[in-house]
Amino acid sequence: MPLLQQTSLQLPANFETYAEGKQKGFLRMKELKEQGRQVVGVFCSFVPLEIIHAAGLIPVGLCSFSEESIPAGERDLPRNLCPLIKASYGYAVSDTCPYFYFSDLIVGETTCDGKRKMFELMNEIKPTYVMQLPHQRSEVALQVWRDEIIRLKEKLEDFFDVTIAEDDILQAISDKNRERKAVLSYLELGKNKPSPISGYEMGTRLDAGAFSFDIEERIHSMETRVAEIMEEYEQNKDQLDPERPRVIITGCPNAGVRDKVIRRVEELGADVVGFDACNGTREKVELVDENEPDVYLALAKKYLDINCSVMSPNPSRIEYLSNMIDEYQADGVIEVILQACHTFNIESHFVRRMVNEKGKAYLGIETDYSTSDSGQISTRLAAFVETMSF
Repeated sequence: MPLLQQTSLQLPANFETYAEGKQKGFLRMKELKEQGRQVVGVFCSFVPLEIIHAAGLIPVGLCSFSEESIPAGERDLPRNLCPLIKASYGYAVSDTCPYFYFSDLIVGETTCDGKRKMFELMNEIKPTYVMQLPHQRSEVALQVWRDEIIRLKEKLEDFFDVTIAEDDILQAISDKNRERKAVLSYLELGKNKPSPISGYEMGTRLDAGAFSFDIEERIHSMETRVAEIMEEYEQNKDQLDPERPRVIITGCPNAGVRDKVIRRVEELGADVVGFDACNGTREKVELVDENEPDVYLALAKKYLDINCSVMSPNPSRIEYLSNMIDEYQADGVIEVILQACHTFNIESHFVRRMVNEKGKAYLGIETDYSTSDSGQISTRLAAFVETMSF
């Protein structure tokens, strides 16, 4: 497998696109359903997957990263709404997401007002349970979130007629922690200078890997790829250009804009070395405390600490991103803000200020899933890369 040459965007010979991973996952899911397995569809990293795994159920991330379903969503939703919300609902109402079709229950969360109200409409299509997420970190909020996790457990037990034992939750916690470590080791490959992997490959492989529904398979895949890359890196490091600008991507989920932002900035001569995003390190950096005797409290602490902009105030995200800039030796930060995502858009003020104070380049891109602004974004990215090249 050839190592990525840093003078142009080249991908491994066996590179699997997100669409290919999604299609393969559909076939796997069909087989599992034929075997009698039951499925819980989720949208957000705040949903504690350990509870779903402990119930013997299969969690699956639902379709929400393409403009193709947005027209269907806009028949019921306002046009000036986040593309992720419109796409999520559009796939559901048009019955064009196989994972939504196979899901027996949807678990949502109140991360924003748009999703909160959209889930009311989704519930008319398929049973949708919504977790009430606190939007602050405090002792009161922690207890509220612990109670919400217990309510989720009770909902799953009642809906699927199962019993979720604490020993099963502990095992699920251990399994998910091992997966987090494996994924984090993959995402942190970009700390090497020069970077041994394209950010485009990194994000695509991670998102496509979510459509493998065997946690041991996912862990093995991550560990194997890390070993392959580091072996090639040691052999070919001298061929790579250490002077290419190094970029961190932060902000909203970026899968729906991967080609026009991440792929394009790498084609223009920079390396995307890290992701502070929902499909990046944000949920992976903190493990669940396996020594905490109260498993629900342990889960509540871990998930409430996720550095999403829905938390207010949210200084931990700024601190984490600042440390990330240092650890990844980044020259600049690109913040992806989906249109009408008000929490990330407002919080970008603090991100920009911190990045500027560190003397690094900052670019905020507010966009949606369409290609209509691709040319404008490409022009802005070219200027951004040029500023880091001096």
